[in-house]
Amino acid sequence: MYETHSREREREQQSRDWTGNQNSIYKTLGASNHTESERHEHDYYATEPKAMELLLEEEQFAPVVWECACGEGHLAKVLEKAGHEVIATDLIYRGYGDTEPMDFLQETLDDFEGDIITNPPYKFALEFVQRALDSVQPGRKVAMFLKLQFLEGKARKQFFLNNPPKVVYVSSSRLLCAMNGDFEKIQSSAVAYAWFVWEKGFSGNPIIKWIN
Repeated sequence: MYETHSREREREQQSRDWTGNQNSIYKTLGASNHTESERHEHDYYATEPKAMELLLEEEQFAPVVWECACGEGHLAKVLEKAGHEVIATDLIYRGYGDTEPMDFLQETLDDFEGDIITNPPYKFALEFVQRALDSVQPGRKVAMFLKLQFLEGKARKQFFLNNPPKVVYVSSSRLLCAMNGDFEKIQSSAVAYAWFVWEKGFSGNPIIKWIN
């Protein structure tokens, strides 16, 4: 069983609505498609399971996968069905995974040898990716479900130059993210998403592929 390792991290609280728990072990960060006024208090937007099914058709992952922003398990359950052992954690317990709140940005798993896959909270997407790459071993994968516009931005450009994803899977048809996991309230999405897949240690030009 993995043990946790604490690491302090400075935060600019005035500009963020995501707060951690000092006693937590791991947690979430990622991607939403809504304005500041519309977003849920903790940026909880569940991803439709189809997104994970599409990714697994293209990529192979380690036997153990850490879903560090698991929500209600929409992605993790697909991984489990595919035969993976899933470590499922989140900042807020929503009826699935580890019952203890875990802040991914402050703590990680010692000697973790698997891959990390998640849809992180939008405001901390870049930090989430950085943290995930720090948390996996060389050769292991990090897959993040993010808005396609994550490719934009000067800060992200520098990050990409230093940490290029190996593959970006662009969804040619829109996939859904639902606030509070309530998919019945949405029928379509105006936001383009993609799976960004990093392999720690990879250097070179990313490949772009189309799915869905």
